[in-house]
Amino acid sequence: MNIAFVLLTHNPDEPAGIERSVAALAEGLRDLGHQPLIVAAGPATAGDPAHLIRLSSLALPRPAVEEDLTRLLTDPAPVEREVRGLLADRRVDLVCWVDAAWGLGYLSPAPAGTATALMVHVPRTDAPLHESLRHRPGRVVTVSPFMIRELARQGIDTASWAVVPNALLHEVPAPSPAAREELRRSGSVRIVARAEPHKGIAELLRAFPEDLGRPVEIVLAEAGFEYWPGMQQDVVSECQALAEELPQVRILPGMPWQEVPAFLAGAAVAVVGSTSPETFGNVAAEALSVGTPVVGYGLGNLPDLVGEAGRMADLAEGADRLWRGLASFLEDRVGYHAASQEGPRRVSAHHPAAVARAFLDATAGVRR
Repeated sequence: MNIAFVLLTHNPDEPAGIERSVAALAEGLRDLGHQPLIVAAGPATAGDPAHLIRLSSLALPRPAVEEDLTRLLTDPAPVEREVRGLLADRRVDLVCWVDAAWGLGYLSPAPAGTATALMVHVPRTDAPLHESLRHRPGRVVTVSPFMIRELARQGIDTASWAVVPNALLHEVPAPSPAAREELRRSGSVRIVARAEPHKGIAELLRAFPEDLGRPVEIVLAEAGFEYWPGMQQDVVSECQALAEELPQVRILPGMPWQEVPAFLAGAAVAVVGSTSPETFGNVAAEALSVGTPVVGYGLGNLPDLVGEAGRMADLAEGADRLWRGLASFLEDRVGYHAASQEGPRRVSAHHPAAVARAFLDATAGVRR
């Protein structure tokens, strides 16, 4: 099959969950013999792969905010014509709008006879989502049972939605038991996050315990989109200023995504400090895959994803409690190693080909 994914913000190695999930899903579909392509806005980059198609009728600033998209699509006709023509020329069997707005779901510019699907990765219930649903996509796909429950709670009919989890694009071996024990004793705490306020990094730094006794390394990556102008730089600047007063803490720049699993493999524990619900939890899944336990708040999909492969804290008790729980967990040798061994089992089904099969099963038989 020829399967297209429309996500205007997509760039190679983008440090963002939706972009990473699409990249991994496309890889899985190729492994199964299908022909995926990703349709994104311009401008092109030097790293664009052959299956990434850039629109000539739409270019986004970097970083972009959703108001930029609204302004650029005041007259959507040129983009709609180009997308329809591209999908027709490529003889696309199924087009997936990866988001209601950034994935053009609200316009749904598919050629007649082309099957459609809508992806819902974040719990938005605004006008673009409702407009996307009014186009009657053949299937709505989301990333976790949490999203089914959350959107239903907010009044969206999710009865026919399908869950397709995110896949892990890069695999690296987990440390040996002996190496894992050494990490438990003295390894660093590591965090990988997009520079977004709700990732909770500033709150963690304000509550940082002086007696933790081990280094903390925080990768803060800037993506090609943000919620308001200057958001990401504000987050990075705030966190850098807080870290300057904490000798044990280092703020690191973003890294290529293929390096993330190995970076997390070298941690005693990975922290997901998000103060709003993670709809899937890509970083947590990467950590689990290499046997690194995860500590975070019990929000969204994180408790279901992590299970006994880490420890969840109550957000209401604050970041102080998260740090105390982390320290206690690292002192529990038996519990720590049980969690480490459980991690890879929790995500063993998240290989690209397996997730691609789940996607194909979910979208089998859909019609325009």
